[in-house]
Amino acid sequence: MGSQRMVHVVDDDDAVRDSMRSLLEAHGLTVREYDSAGAFLSADGEEGGCLLLDLHMPGMSGLELLETLREKHNDIPTIMMTGRSDAGLRARAQRSGALAFLDKPVDEEQLMSTIDRALSDNGAKLQL
Repeated sequence: MGSQRMVHVVDDDDAVRDSMRSLLEAHGLTVREYDSAGAFLSADGEEGGCLLLDLHMPGMSGLELLETLREKHNDIPTIMMTGRSDAGLRARAQRSGALAFLDKPVDEEQLMSTIDRALSDNGAKLQL
């Protein structure tokens, strides 16, 4: 499993991170978990792969993290997920370079398809 099969999961909800890790590892992916945007920024982020990012988190939001990464010219393929979506947030995420915007609870088939495309297409545009 190289870095290209790595998924970084950033979500403040322990249960969501645990469930995502179990699901992704069952599909042969390597997973790194972070409980906040700050924890992700503090980590050694040179592992590549893609980012599965919760939108609403205390402190720095997922969208603010995505914008910070893009300002630093970090183009890691990013999939946003949220339980509270609206058209304005989707548009802002798209402008910031999110590859997809998934609503929670996330459909397993849609999630795996989106992650596979993000990893194999190396950042090709998906759906928002």
